[in-house]
Amino acid sequence: MGGELGSLVALKLEAEPWVGSLVGIDVDPPRRRLRKAEFHLLQPSQRERIVDVVTKFNPHVVINLSVWEPDARTGLAHARQFTADATTAIIGAAAECPALEGMVVRSGIEVYGRSRNSPTRPVETARLQPTSEYGLMLANIERQAREVGSRVGIAVGKLRLAPVLGKHVPSPLGRLLRQPLVPFSLLADSPFAVIEDGDAARAFVAAAACRLDEPVNIVAPGAITALQAILRGKRIPLPMVGPEWMLAGKLSHAFGAPIPDHVVELMHRGRLADGAKARDALGFTPALSTPEVIDHLYAWESVVRIGSIREVA
Repeated sequence: MGGELGSLVALKLEAEPWVGSLVGIDVDPPRRRLRKAEFHLLQPSQRERIVDVVTKFNPHVVINLSVWEPDARTGLAHARQFTADATTAIIGAAAECPALEGMVVRSGIEVYGRSRNSPTRPVETARLQPTSEYGLMLANIERQAREVGSRVGIAVGKLRLAPVLGKHVPSPLGRLLRQPLVPFSLLADSPFAVIEDGDAARAFVAAAACRLDEPVNIVAPGAITALQAILRGKRIPLPMVGPEWMLAGKLSHAFGAPIPDHVVELMHRGRLADGAKARDALGFTPALSTPEVIDHLYAWESVVRIGSIREVA
């Protein structure tokens, strides 16, 4: 509930007439003013305290957004550990709640991977074959949630999000695209899709309301290639061939925009998914298309120097 997406979901849940009380957990305080929600500041490693908070509240629905994308807020090793700890604690605690009716977990279209046998626009029934560390993390969350759901007999919805971009969302893809010099694959500038954080939040609220019990892709309509995105943002494109991505990653890291392997996959091979099922399962349609989300990305304010009072005068 403390991160950008979590606090936005909480804010939208507070406005829902079917929501009574609301409790959230995170390592940081909420980024928005919440009027009804009760918040607990806890680390992912504090399993006993997390279990105590969740079981005492005894929720009807649990929404697990505890996913640390590598190189978003922390590096790969910590992202992997924090995500694993939080997933085990929260999903495990949910299984002990007698009132629980449903669970919605955050996943991503990275679970489909980008192997040669993967479909170009995978649907939800496609085989999960993640080819990145982030994809493996998300597939593990889905597996744990599915096992608990089967054991205790509750609905388990899995929202497979396209890369989430928003004004305050920590995103390695967003950081990379806003660099002055942005690499792209000269020989394979494949298309990808994203989702805006406000649209992603609406999808979680809809999934919780209907007790979703299946995986659903949450993807903005349309697609864009890395080069098209770079040109829309008036950045300088840096053409790359396969082996040069290692050097590009090191240079980008030095400039404050690390490129994890799932972002390299997206920039080199693209990343799409079929989002049609969301309309039928959730009654959900994204408000912004992929090109519009990218345009919003470049419209965000950068650091602006403000002169002193003497200079302004």
